[in-house]
Amino acid sequence: MGRVIGIDLGTTNSCVALVEPAAAGKVDVRIIPNTEGARTTPSVVGFTATGERLVGQAAKRQAVTNATNTVAAVKRLMGAKFASEEVKRQGRSVAYRVFEASNGDAWVTVGGRDYSPPEISAMVLQRMRDIAEAYLGESVTEAVITVPAYFDDAQRQATKDAGRIAGLDVKRIINEPTAAALAYGLEKKTTERIAVYDLGGGTFDISILEIANGVFSVKATNGDTHLGGEDFDQAVMDKLIADFETNHQIDLRKDRMALQRIREAAEKAKHELSSSLETEINLPFVATNSKNEPLHLVRTLTRSELELLTTELVERTLEPCRKAIEDSKLATTDITNVILVGGMTRMPAVQQAVKNFFGVDPHKGVNPDEVVAAGAALQAAALSGDGDVEVLLLDVTPLSLGVETGGGVFTVVIPRNTTVPTERSMEFTTSIDNQPFVPVHVLQGERRMAADNRSLARFELTGIPPAPRGVPKILVTFKIDANGVVSVEARDVATSRAQTIKVAPASGLTQDDVARLVSEAERFKFADEIRREMAELRNQAETLLYTTEQALEGYANLVDPEAIERTKEAVKTLRAMIDNQSDLALLRDAYQKLEGETFAIAEKLYGAEESNADN
Repeated sequence: MGRVIGIDLGTTNSCVALVEPAAAGKVDVRIIPNTEGARTTPSVVGFTATGERLVGQAAKRQAVTNATNTVAAVKRLMGAKFASEEVKRQGRSVAYRVFEASNGDAWVTVGGRDYSPPEISAMVLQRMRDIAEAYLGESVTEAVITVPAYFDDAQRQATKDAGRIAGLDVKRIINEPTAAALAYGLEKKTTERIAVYDLGGGTFDISILEIANGVFSVKATNGDTHLGGEDFDQAVMDKLIADFETNHQIDLRKDRMALQRIREAAEKAKHELSSSLETEINLPFVATNSKNEPLHLVRTLTRSELELLTTELVERTLEPCRKAIEDSKLATTDITNVILVGGMTRMPAVQQAVKNFFGVDPHKGVNPDEVVAAGAALQAAALSGDGDVEVLLLDVTPLSLGVETGGGVFTVVIPRNTTVPTERSMEFTTSIDNQPFVPVHVLQGERRMAADNRSLARFELTGIPPAPRGVPKILVTFKIDANGVVSVEARDVATSRAQTIKVAPASGLTQDDVARLVSEAERFKFADEIRREMAELRNQAETLLYTTEQALEGYANLVDPEAIERTKEAVKTLRAMIDNQSDLALLRDAYQKLEGETFAIAEKLYGAEESNADN
């Protein structure tokens, strides 16, 4: 079995890590840098005019000039329904098209094609896999992938499907705050109660954990899957656009390129204001007026202004904190440490809000951008037996599970924050006389009415003997295993007749869809490899052409004219191949032919020199 890697699939950036062999009693977690030397990779996918797919920094660099064919923050659409207000809001603020698929899920149009969010995320995961394979020099097929703790079943399944499309066997889906806690407390021998405050690019999570001698017990978790750094960027963007419209009567939202430039400027300003009190936003030629005169967006943004624009967003993170503390049956005074995770926690106002709420200074001994990937790698090592890592992870279910009962009411069987694996039962009965079957509608969520929660599965228990309503006893049992897989059994107590279903939540993709996309991903990987080889060969060919042309000018009188003509013809052929963008095989043949001619000339030149030396 090959190495199992840990991947933090982030909204803004992603990161990959693994555990390296180390001295006895030590654990060496290695964050793997990408080909640009960066330890995190933008979760951005772009398509060029020629159909080439770009992932990471290359995609982010061309986002301004190719905004409609560049997708970022797709994690917010994973397992999401288009009808939700959060998805509609995101659709209005991005250059690419977000639309409703036939099953109601949110999909995107980019590069002239429609894609499901798991497909786009798979491209990012494939990039993470490639980074790991380049580092290890061997194939990687297994991974642990992190998700926000408050992701529901459909969002987790969408993430697993993305991993499968990327050619990865997803060994475990682990909650991001739990992964961060693993990285923070693996070698700690004391007992601690900690809070992990995770404010990333697109989601917010808060988890309360107890760490004791290698046992990580999650007491409670809460969060908001549509609150993160993207919303802070949007607040700055809205202010810049509103001010520009007031001054020039031009709505920059209608210009996709201008919108992308403002988005990048807002993100850059936000980053700079974490370490300085003010920054200048300078976007020349952002629009033109009615006289066709260029208009520029130039203004100074202060830290206090940023904090005023985002006060409500920071406050929104505190309500989930209150609920998590309440569910954990602890008080804020019981929390010994607060771990900050996610790039947004670098913002001074966020750190101050955390300090005020928990009454302790947040711990800053971990890198908020890398700690989640490190924790995922530790979990991967524990599952595979690599790196002498031994941990016992007792996680919880983030959302309540239950069934629909009379009047469309959601009746909870397993409350949120129940430690998994677990099993719970509840007794129900019939609602009409002589009812021959009982429909079981399995749901997940926190709303009181069934229609407001996410439907996971439906099945029927049939063959119930005729009896007055309220007499039959139907025992419904929910089971959740360590991997979070849910199974539900309905049993007639009198007859022991039972019906069981394993809940396989849908990500919007059927098994056939996933299989097809896995095949497509492999073809894309091959095509990407061909493009890489082509680019390298072109660079080598350009170098060879330059050195050959220089040599022909300097040594033409020392070589016989026939060899010179053959070389010039080979130069001409190779140049034409590059200009006409010929396929790889033809270009390689032309390169090798010219290389052979140059080697022959070199042999003659050096042979002549040796002959002269002998004389």
